[in-house]
Amino acid sequence: MVRPFSLLVKPASADCNLRCEYCFYLGHCGFYPETRRHRMTDEVLATMVRTYMATPQPTYQFGWQGGEPTLMGLDFFRRVVGCQQQFGRDGAGVANGLQTNATLITPEFAAHLAEYHFLTGVSLDGPRYLHDKYRLTPAGKGSHEEVRRGIRRLQEANAEFNILILVSEANVRDPAVVYHYLCDNGFLFHQYIPCVEPDENRRILPFSIAAEEWGEFLCRVFDLWYAADTRRVSIRLFDSVLALLVDNVRNICPFGSNCCQYFVVEYNGDVFPCDFFVEKRLRIGNVTEDSWETMQQSPIYTSFGQQKSVWHERCDTCPWLWICQGDCLKHRLCTGGGDPRHLSGLCNGWRMFYEHTMPRFRELAEVVRQDRRRFAAESIPRGPGSVPGRNDPCPCGSGRKYKRCCGR
Repeated sequence: MVRPFSLLVKPASADCNLRCEYCFYLGHCGFYPETRRHRMTDEVLATMVRTYMATPQPTYQFGWQGGEPTLMGLDFFRRVVGCQQQFGRDGAGVANGLQTNATLITPEFAAHLAEYHFLTGVSLDGPRYLHDKYRLTPAGKGSHEEVRRGIRRLQEANAEFNILILVSEANVRDPAVVYHYLCDNGFLFHQYIPCVEPDENRRILPFSIAAEEWGEFLCRVFDLWYAADTRRVSIRLFDSVLALLVDNVRNICPFGSNCCQYFVVEYNGDVFPCDFFVEKRLRIGNVTEDSWETMQQSPIYTSFGQQKSVWHERCDTCPWLWICQGDCLKHRLCTGGGDPRHLSGLCNGWRMFYEHTMPRFRELAEVVRQDRRRFAAESIPRGPGSVPGRNDPCPCGSGRKYKRCCGR
């Protein structure tokens, strides 16, 4: 039986029109040396979509990343939607996400993303002087203005997008500048990602950040958000903490206890367990040769996923293990000689963040519960027999039974 999973697809592999020095995937340009230009064929695309949509899923989730996936061109993404429509079942939900530097977004491309409800993540590290330190073209020119042009086209098309901010040596000391820059420009959906990249000898590269810098950055952003923006600005990490506190849902990878959550599909159909670990030794199979059930049961995949809960002995007594789960394997394996029991390189930063914010997160979680109860009470029709039964779906829309939600 196939368990629910999502796909993270690299249709152009590591190919990109920029040369961001800190990009963790740029080094994969030589991963497939048989060709210099990597593009997913229609055969691989159709096979991947058809076989995935033949598995039972609550929602079919496709994430399109790279490299730079928009190098595939608009016609490719028209074929993506065509395949999903061809192979989808009546009533089946489909979710598409596109992570891009936005420099190749045309008005027509933006219109397509809007029409078919792609959620586009745009990489933007702050104002020009911060963004352009590392996000450069092959000629060494900054990309800030081209990114902003792409964002304007998404806005003009009413396409849904959020901003992904890589927190590196360039901007880690300026959390307020980055936060206010985004908010002042009307960018109200943020995802902050720590830049921690080792070299081939597992030495941390100079554009990376230290644990304490990460903790201080997050604490400062939280303080700014908590002071005025909890109902206006969505920050993915903060939303995920609240989802765990309110609904006991772990909706981001690092909060999970097992890393068997999705598959990475490379341009030629090769499948891997995680985009941080696209390595020859971790190749699980290929979509044109292997079934999803077979790959999900692969010893390579299962053993990789089980490493998540094999953490450092200090984690057993840490008050934040319930949420942190030892942190992302990348921050344990890449600097720990491949041993998952190595303490995360960001451990002290995460501890700082949770100690600083958790009391206020718990207060916000209670506000969410109160809002749901109030909404449910207002939504219940008055009159005999109008109150939901204990086992009925809660009218607040949480998806939980009434007795376990607003009926408590």
